[in-house]
Amino acid sequence: MILTVTLNAAIDRTVAVPNFQLSRRHRAVESRTVAGGKGINVARALSLLGQPVIASGFVGGPTGTRVLEQLRQESVLTDFTRIAGETRINLAVIDPTSGEQTEINERGPAVSPEEVVRFVERLEYLAAGASLCVLAGTLPPGAGDDLYARLIKDLCARGMVVVLDAEGEAMLEGVRAGASVVTPNEREAEEFSDPGDLAHGLSELVRLGAGEAAITRPDGCAAVVGEGSARRFLEVRTEPLDPVSTVGSGDAFLAGYVAGRYEGRSPEDCLAYGVACGAESTQHFGAGTVDPNQVERLLGEVHVHALEVPAEV
Repeated sequence: MILTVTLNAAIDRTVAVPNFQLSRRHRAVESRTVAGGKGINVARALSLLGQPVIASGFVGGPTGTRVLEQLRQESVLTDFTRIAGETRINLAVIDPTSGEQTEINERGPAVSPEEVVRFVERLEYLAAGASLCVLAGTLPPGAGDDLYARLIKDLCARGMVVVLDAEGEAMLEGVRAGASVVTPNEREAEEFSDPGDLAHGLSELVRLGAGEAAITRPDGCAAVVGEGSARRFLEVRTEPLDPVSTVGSGDAFLAGYVAGRYEGRSPEDCLAYGVACGAESTQHFGAGTVDPNQVERLLGEVHVHALEVPAEV
């Protein structure tokens, strides 16, 4: 079983607005509203890929109930902890004429120490029947920047593979706690190295404590896999498709990578499958949506090469 953790869940609304401009009145030509938050998007994609997954985290209020109902309709198994605060609502505006997108994300409800304790206890119970856990997205106010790190230490001690997709201090604390795999995008990776220096960024993530790392970008990813003398730096690329929407493409990549990892595929195959999923997801309106048949077709267009690594790395 695979667990996903979304501690700042949301209802995500995506609208398509041609020729979007600030301070103007517009009419949307298409819209979609789904349960969201990075871990939920990953769970949705994993479910569509036929993987056994349970989505967990925090939900609260009528919006939280709506999150659970939407996931039930999508046949995604859930085990969320209820909180007193109201689950947030996010908005993404896509301009189909330019391909540009604007995202407005609410901060999310604060959680109490007691709510955190209840969630941790529930996750410990779920972990007994799982082998892999994905921790993804922002931490809610009140959770503390070290919550991911605490979860990573506990889950890794149980022998689980823990994949972390976060940013800022939460990511740094999680890396230092020894996350099995971390998957920042290029912007998030700039916290660990100079922009564009992927090899150095990957090396720094491993030096700080991550077992492996993948830095995602629009045409694929760069990754470091293996340990010690068997460590390898890889570059995985595909030709980007003309996108309908790129919202959640990184979450689809993560789902594909995790699906490959859960099935015991090689590191190269896991990364290639993730890149194919990320690319295919851009053909849909709504985060975490993938077509497994189209993913298999795109796999033949994904190329894996050794990443050039400067001598000083």
